[in-house]
Amino acid sequence: MGAHKLSTPFTSERTAVITGAGSARGIGRATAHRLATEGWSLGLVDIDGPAVESLATELTQQYGVAAVGHRVDVSDPDDVRTAVGKLEAELPPLLALANVAGVSSPTPYLELPDEEWTRVMRVNLDGVHYVSKRVAESMAARGVGRIVSISSVSAQRGGGTYSKTPYSVAKAGVIGLTRALARELGPYGITVNAICPGPIDTDIMGGTLTEERKRELVAELLVDRVGTTADIAAAISFLLGPDAGYITGQTLNVDGGLYMH
Repeated sequence: MGAHKLSTPFTSERTAVITGAGSARGIGRATAHRLATEGWSLGLVDIDGPAVESLATELTQQYGVAAVGHRVDVSDPDDVRTAVGKLEAELPPLLALANVAGVSSPTPYLELPDEEWTRVMRVNLDGVHYVSKRVAESMAARGVGRIVSISSVSAQRGGGTYSKTPYSVAKAGVIGLTRALARELGPYGITVNAICPGPIDTDIMGGTLTEERKRELVAELLVDRVGTTADIAAAISFLLGPDAGYITGQTLNVDGGLYMH
């Protein structure tokens, strides 16, 4: 496939694929609602099939957009290719991808089983690669696309969050993958960026945050609150949108000022 410059307009009939959209309190679901308000058609994937199927129905009823949900294990490349193929057959052209699926890992390093390291890497890094590659193939054929992947401030600080070493390493890998893909996919009209959330009140932080834990987290921030899934969804929305075409290879910290470099 030869590289070529942007040749296809950013059409109104367009689909965003969101991984990890099933969690009731997660970034993926908040992003799905945000993009639905903007008229995106949505391909929703998650290890919890019934959750994304239900969400797709909810979004169609609430916003009148086309939405389809499929179960997929992002750590399985064959599963990914099958699911994305189904989405392409059911929805308008895939113009955007939000890699949100991820797992937490609070196990201390000296107690870390090999299988836990592998589990986290497979979902949090390999999964981003598998989905990005498959979707990028379709984007490249049309000459336009946006990819945004969720990393973490944990990658930049070496932990210090709920999750520990394998999570931090995988999320650091997402930043490296983002930069490499931005370089390789740019000639095809595809931008690739990462977002590093700071403390966000989601279940990946170990469940609903208590008020005491929120106060502890806020003490490290430059703003007076813990982040919400809506904060991250807004950033994803911008980077996936038509106005972000001159932004690529970047890591955007949405972290209340926790990490400044």
